[in-house]
Amino acid sequence: MNFQRIGIVGGGAWGTALAQVSASDGSDVLMWVLEQEVADAINGLHVNSVYLPGITLSPAIRATTSLADLASCDLLLLVAPAQHLRTVLSGLPREDVPLILCAKGIEANTQMLMSEVAADVTNAPIAVLSGPTFAFEVASGLPTAVTLACEDEALGRALAARIARPTFRPYASTDVIGAEIGGAVKNVLAIGCGVVEGRGLGQNARAALISRGFAEMTRFGLARGARQETLAGLSGLGDLVLTCSSTSSRNFSLGKGLGEGRTAAETLADKRSIAEGAFTAPVLQQAARAVGVDMPVVDAVCAMLAGEAHVDAVVESLMARPLRTEG
Repeated sequence: MNFQRIGIVGGGAWGTALAQVSASDGSDVLMWVLEQEVADAINGLHVNSVYLPGITLSPAIRATTSLADLASCDLLLLVAPAQHLRTVLSGLPREDVPLILCAKGIEANTQMLMSEVAADVTNAPIAVLSGPTFAFEVASGLPTAVTLACEDEALGRALAARIARPTFRPYASTDVIGAEIGGAVKNVLAIGCGVVEGRGLGQNARAALISRGFAEMTRFGLARGARQETLAGLSGLGDLVLTCSSTSSRNFSLGKGLGEGRTAAETLADKRSIAEGAFTAPVLQQAARAVGVDMPVVDAVCAMLAGEAHVDAVVESLMARPLRTEG
């Protein structure tokens, strides 16, 4: 399998970081971005100061605002936000090139994971990239490991070999569902951890929330057909720990604002980037109920996002749940 030219669909921080790491071996990379000013800055100044300031981009990266230009690419990494993926997929010029899905979330109207959305729209081969990845660190060339999941094992190995770089190590998997569930659920749990930080509830509470949140992720993932080892790997537990432990996370920052007493709308008002967990939370809640999985931390995050309960009342409710064995 020969994937010469890589295309990146999305010009946010993560898309820009993936373009930078893809171009680090001298490969030509074409980025599709929404805003003309972002494309002009990438092409003329080799920067994306809107979404990833502080990084000088490789001159091998070129940006376009026309999806039709991606017809020249042999491999596409899709980094459009989860709620816009269907629309972007519908506009792609080809269906014969592999797609690596890099957005994390669940489609609001359908409760579909990103791979399910892609399969609903296109016949292209599909893989999923997920794991503990802060965009700035990836773009800076700091060591990063991710999961690359593809049901076609041979294709997955070939894709992993194509995007691997000295500081960017993909681990191949065939568990697409598991890789996606970890990435979607951790965004919601990170909002909860941000609330803990913003309310000053302490490190004990954060550790407890991460642990119990991981139990919820595991229950839901297994109910949806994921494998335990995937959920305990880079795309599950690894991504959860990273996103729940740093203010660099958009979802954590949203939760921190809630913990400090602001509403979700107030916290998100000045953000150009998307806190995907805010969209995923109510959909995840519905999807969990549909398969009979109890997710009290997710329920608590939904209540706080919707303004239905104050942080203190939510914490009191969680602490007052009936005692039970751990699991």
